[in-house]
Order: sequence, then C-alpha cells, then structure tokens
Amino acid sequence: FFSSRRRHTRCREVSWARRCVQETGTENGSSLLFPDSVVGTDSHTTMINGLGVLGWGVGGIEAEAVMLGEPITMTMPEVVGVELIGKLRPDVTATDLVLNITAALRKKNVVGKCVEFLGKGCQNLTLPERATVSNMAPEYGATCGYFPVDKVTLDYLRITGRPEKLVKITEEYFRKQKLFAGDDIPEY
Repeated sequence: FFSSRRRHTRCREVSWARRCVQETGTENGSSLLFPDSVVGTDSHTTMINGLGVLGWGVGGIEAEAVMLGEPITMTMPEVVGVELIGKLRPDVTATDLVLNITAALRKKNVVGKCVEFLGKGCQNLTLPERATVSNMAPEYGATCGYFPVDKVTLDYLRITGRPEKLVKITEEYFRKQKLFAGDDIPEY
C-alpha cells in the first residue's frame, strides 16, 4: 500500500489506516484475510505501528517503483521483543517514555531490526503514546517499533466509525492467527 495523501494532523499515518485486516476475494467466492501494512516516504510512517499495522519508510526510488505498480521487496528484519511493565506516572509524558526507550535501545543496537513491544505495560498506553514510541523507531535505529493488535486497536476502530463487523473480523482474525496481544509473552 502506498498513499500520497496528506493529512494535516499530528498522527496522519494513523488516520490513513482504514482497517487493520484486509480482505480479498478468491476464485471460489470466499474471502482471504491478511494483516494490513503501510509503506511510505514520510518520516512519520512508523507511527502506524502503534495501531498494530506494520509500517516502515522507504526512499524515493522504492516509492516511485511502487507508484508504477512494482512490488517492494525487503529482507525480513530480525524481531526483538521489548517487554513493557507498569504504567506511566501522571507527571511522566510519552516523550519522557520514548526518550528512555530510545536511549536503552540504542545501547542494544537494534539497527535494522523490528522492535515488538509487548507485556502488560502496553495495555496501559494510549494510542497516541504508542504512536509516539513507534514514531521514534528511526531514532533508536529500528526499521519499526510495533505494538500488536489488541483492545486499544479495536477501540480505535470503533471510535473512528468503522463498522462493528470489521471490528469483530479484526479481533477474530488476529486471535485465530495468534497475533492478538494478550497475557502470553512470546519468547524471542
């Protein structure tokens, strides 16, 4: 997916996401579902990862190829898990959180890797706080900082007027694929 649309809001990539799961028909008339993704040239493309939509930025040559109908290829990056625990105190902002995460991840050399945030601490972050953490992926060197689909994602779909059928399909799909964030913490 490549979009040249521009939004004038701080979280413009989050507003691009029409759905978190895409649906396509097959020859026999049944549906094939797959996770949504975003490829963009904007420096804020990685914000979409806060919603559970995999997104990363590319250069102008790659973007031009996509606009001309060519597929984009990339080597799948190594995935590094970061467990978040607890919740932010009232006097701590998302900026404070992301600056600490950035400092810690730079020391771990996550350059070119996909950082997946998990754990109970994720449940305590709002979508704007997650988008702030995801947006800083280039600063900590990662290809993306991803938060899996969970209740926050479903709430976003609801408050932005997506049909309840889509919300239910999204939840069911990600749960069946074992991609829905829950209490189980994967091992990396």
